[in-house]
Amino acid sequence: MPVVNTEVLDTTSDVATTTTLLHETIPITGSILSGTYGTLTAGDNIKNYTHGMFQSVYDYPYLSSSANHIFDLTVGFDETSGLSGSANVQNAKKLNLYNQFAQVLMGYTSSNADGLKKFESDLNLDGAGSINDCFFVSFSRLLTKDQIKRNSFSLTLGLGTWGATSFATTTTLTDASASLSDQGVKNVNGGDYAVLYDASENAQGVVFYQAGIAIVTGSVFSASADFYKNATWGNQTWRQAITGAAISGSCDALRHRIQNISFNNTTEINSKIYFCRVPHNKFNYSANPTYVSGSKIRVKNVASDNPVSYITTVGLYSSAGELLAVAKLSEPLRKDPTNDMTIRVRLDY
Repeated sequence: MPVVNTEVLDTTSDVATTTTLLHETIPITGSILSGTYGTLTAGDNIKNYTHGMFQSVYDYPYLSSSANHIFDLTVGFDETSGLSGSANVQNAKKLNLYNQFAQVLMGYTSSNADGLKKFESDLNLDGAGSINDCFFVSFSRLLTKDQIKRNSFSLTLGLGTWGATSFATTTTLTDASASLSDQGVKNVNGGDYAVLYDASENAQGVVFYQAGIAIVTGSVFSASADFYKNATWGNQTWRQAITGAAISGSCDALRHRIQNISFNNTTEINSKIYFCRVPHNKFNYSANPTYVSGSKIRVKNVASDNPVSYITTVGLYSSAGELLAVAKLSEPLRKDPTNDMTIRVRLDY
């Protein structure tokens, strides 16, 4: 049976490029983050490192071969926040973490003394309304794929006193202002980002779609409520915790308050579509030796009948005649001089 190879493809009419976006809903419940696999501040699915710079969260005990890394948590603040001090716990690391995220995601500007752009609770990038103390939630590529879909992100946080098994007061931060077009979205070094608003339309953070990072300002929590408590540092508000507790302690406090996270991820599939033209006067004969018997075409009963072939395979060749790809048809297609056809071949990458 013949392998169809159109001699030359017209790139303007015979080749098309398309992009398909596939979305998957990702729900992360608070029970997985705090309580399912251990005690309040510890769990078999929570991994702290000796460097103490961030905390990793898994969907299953992390020593298990079935565990999947879902996100990392850390905290940081800017030099101009008024929080920095040599007496702070891990002060240098918290400064460095903020600067690192700011450099990668926001980039640089000549208007600030340190040359860094700050995270802002708007899209203006004018230095006003900067977020100087942050909780960083960095989602794994396993969850976000190519990016988080716009207008799909939701983060629910408990606002009550530390240690509660359930929080009477919660707030839900969403990127409802972002649309699939460019409205409500700003593009910076780290890709597109949008502002996270609570139900009262107060800006409480930002989400970076391509980077898969959500940033929440500490001021979303009460300035007086006990944000965190342990035997070493006692009761602490969020400002006290972000300066006076280890990074892992602030991560424990935030993780315990996360009630739910949900978003749609995006997988981008790029495709090349080749329209292989089969004219009426070509590919009516097969080069397969079994096509003839005794110099006679097997599929012809009468000598005057038209030749008949069946197309089973399409081959795509380079300009040098090298076979690059082979596509098998689901069933043979009858071909004779009375018909022509176009076979559509799609390559995804």
